[in-house]
Amino acid sequence: MEMSLIGIFATVVFAHFLALISPGPDFVILVKSAIKNESKKAIGVALGISIANALYIALCLIGVGSLLASSVYIMIGLKVAGGLFLIYLAIQALRAKKSDYASLSVQVNKKELNNTTFFKEFVVGFMSGILNPKNVLFYLSLFTVVLTKDVSLTFKVMLGVWMTSVVFLWDSAIVFILSGDRVRRKFAKLAYYIDKVTGAILGLVGFKIVKTALTKSSL
Repeated sequence: MEMSLIGIFATVVFAHFLALISPGPDFVILVKSAIKNESKKAIGVALGISIANALYIALCLIGVGSLLASSVYIMIGLKVAGGLFLIYLAIQALRAKKSDYASLSVQVNKKELNNTTFFKEFVVGFMSGILNPKNVLFYLSLFTVVLTKDVSLTFKVMLGVWMTSVVFLWDSAIVFILSGDRVRRKFAKLAYYIDKVTGAILGLVGFKIVKTALTKSSL
C-alpha cells in the first residue's frame, strides 16, 4: 500500500473511531437493550446499527450520499423521521412501570427477561442508525475530504468493510459486557432509573432534531 493510501486509511480509521466512541442515540439504545435483554437478542441492535452504517457508507462511496445531502427536503424528512422515532422510544421508556424491570435481576438461563426477539432488536437498531442524519453527514464529510478520484474502488470497498466491521465489533463488545450476569446484577437496581434518564435524553434529542428541521424548513 502506498504511503498516501496509508495516510488516508489512518485518517479515516482515527476519525471513525472518535465518532464511534462518542455517545449518541445509537449508543443509548444499545445500552438499553444490553441491560434488558439476553446477549443473543441484544446483539440484534448491534447488527442493525452496523447494517444501517454499511448502507450509508455504500451510498456515500458511490456518490449517492452527496445527492441526499444536497436535497433539502430529503434531509428535512430524514431528520423529522429520525426525531419522531427517538421520541417514540422515549415515550415507551417513560411509560414503563417499575415492575417491568423486576426480571432483570434473574439470571438469563433461569428466566426470559422479556418478550423481545433478535429480529425486533435488529429493527430497533437499524431504524436508529438509518434515521440518524448525523450518520450520513459524517460519512459524507469524511469521504469528501479524504477520498479523491485517484483512490481506487477496491480501496474504497476495503474502507467500507473495515468501518462496518468495527461498528459491529465495538457495539457487540458493549452488548456482551453489559449483558453479563455480574454487570446485570449491578444494573438491576438502577435499570428503572437509567431507562427513565436515557428515555428523557432520547426524547429531548428527538424533539431538538424535529424542531431544528422544521424551523429551517420554514425559513
